[in-house]
Amino acid sequence: MEVSRSVESYFKGVDESYRPLPALHLSFFCIWFVSACSWTINTYKNRHFQANNLQWTLATVPLIKALQLALSFLFWNSCVYLQVCSLWMSFGVYVTGVLFQTASFVSFLLISHGYCIMCERLSVTERRTTAALGCVFYLTLVGYRASVPYFTVLLLLNYLISFYIIFHHISQNLSVLREQLTFIEDEDVQAMHDAVYTKYIMFKKFQVAMQIVAMAETVIYINVDDSAENYWLRLLVREWAQFLIFLYIGWTFRSQDLAPRFAVMPTLKTKGEMVVPPIYSIEMDAATFKDFSSHEWHIGVPTYPSRDKGSKDSVLVIIQHPHAYRLTSANRTSPCQPV
Repeated sequence: MEVSRSVESYFKGVDESYRPLPALHLSFFCIWFVSACSWTINTYKNRHFQANNLQWTLATVPLIKALQLALSFLFWNSCVYLQVCSLWMSFGVYVTGVLFQTASFVSFLLISHGYCIMCERLSVTERRTTAALGCVFYLTLVGYRASVPYFTVLLLLNYLISFYIIFHHISQNLSVLREQLTFIEDEDVQAMHDAVYTKYIMFKKFQVAMQIVAMAETVIYINVDDSAENYWLRLLVREWAQFLIFLYIGWTFRSQDLAPRFAVMPTLKTKGEMVVPPIYSIEMDAATFKDFSSHEWHIGVPTYPSRDKGSKDSVLVIIQHPHAYRLTSANRTSPCQPV
């Protein structure tokens, strides 16, 4: 009889302490789910404006977060109101939480490398480094959540290395973009100014966001208060902070109609000096274009109709195909450059 009373009092205590959690998780699930759907729809609608591999990669972050919150709602709803706490449901919350943090830091690393901003794709070394850091971060976070000895130190070390790499690459990209802006002003190459300046502003905003993330992670891990009384309040603050941070980053790197020539970028980042590519074109009439043959230049784009009513000949602008076969160094002397 005393045992049953103690069990009843225990569940009553749990109900009173964690009663706000189901509604809290359900509310944030709706917010993140709507955000994930909006992000996916916007990326699909604006896919023709820019290379959007980065945007599709970022779409996994809100989807994983929405899944975690859905599982959290189901777990706490059954635990608080039905007094049935599912072990497998809690394990799902645990795994999706670790995946969310890992996907977030991998996304941060991709942006800091300049993926789809400074270059079309990462080099083999950059891809391997990002994958290795992601795997190590996942394993150390699992060990930390499981209270395995010494994993707190390993997680702290992993955070330091990850943030160092992120801020180091951001500084490198900002330095390159500043040099390009200086070159544009000195050489009066205004055709690329808006595109380079847009990239510079994006990285400056991302640098501020990463500073906020670093401070937020520090506050979260310094706070060792495990009391159940204020757990829902700490959870509310943490969830709002995460959502606002990702909203800021997502709004900065969303798919949109960016500045002209924003997509003019090298396939891979070079170790040498990155200069602004020149924007040249040549024009020829339709008869000349019909007899024109080259391994690299195959696309003919008609210009706007001539204002001269007596001229009926169409004029074509020749541009380089983005996936054209590249000639050897001996045959690369061409009067044209990619648009």
